[in-house]
Amino acid sequence: QVQLVESGGGLVQAGGSLRLSCAASGRTFSSYAMGWFRQAPGKEREFVAAISWSAGSTDYAASVKGRFTCSRDNAKNTVYLQMSSLKPEDTAVYYCAARGPYSGSSYYPHQYHYWGQGTQVTVSS
Repeated sequence: QVQLVESGGGLVQAGGSLRLSCAASGRTFSSYAMGWFRQAPGKEREFVAAISWSAGSTDYAASVKGRFTCSRDNAKNTVYLQMSSLKPEDTAVYYCAARGPYSGSSYYPHQYHYWGQGTQVTVSS
């Protein structure tokens, strides 16, 4: 069982930056691929970024590539999403998710086994 808690959301002006954190419980965190998803009002949950369990590879949605960076610190049981050059269209609830153990990362929400409660990110124009 893995429990996930996101933090770091808030209100920021366009062009600004935020760093989201996702703290995980459990001794097996390092064996889970981690993903970040977001959901805006009236829209489906969409893939943002993912990182493999070994941190050897990362994937990004085209809409955030070059602006967002996903990383993890297995010693701290935490995954991060550094968001820069934020745009109003980045406004959403951001969720972290875990898939594993020893599974590859995925673009598809239904392939993740554990989810956090989400953190709101609002980007003003």
